[in-house]
Amino acid sequence: MSIDKETARRVAHLARIEVAEADLEPLATELSAILGFMEQLGEVDISGIEPMTSVTPMAAPMRADVVNDGGCPGKVLANAPDARSGFFTVPKVVE
Repeated sequence: MSIDKETARRVAHLARIEVAEADLEPLATELSAILGFMEQLGEVDISGIEPMTSVTPMAAPMRADVVNDGGCPGKVLANAPDARSGFFTVPKVVE
């Protein structure tokens, strides 16, 4: 599929990006190249290949989804500018 200058202008308008008139022709060429590559990908035989849910293997064991304090409240509170009695202290905002 080939993209012409008017189609590139319309795509830029739909994407809400401003493209200078001089840049429309190179943009049309780039969009045509992208669509050409997508057509090439469509020709690849993927029969018998299971779809992936992630590009990285999920071999790492998942931890249990439980609420906890993280096991290191002292380290967390060490980053606070002001901490008292195991809590972050913030300035009073309501009088």
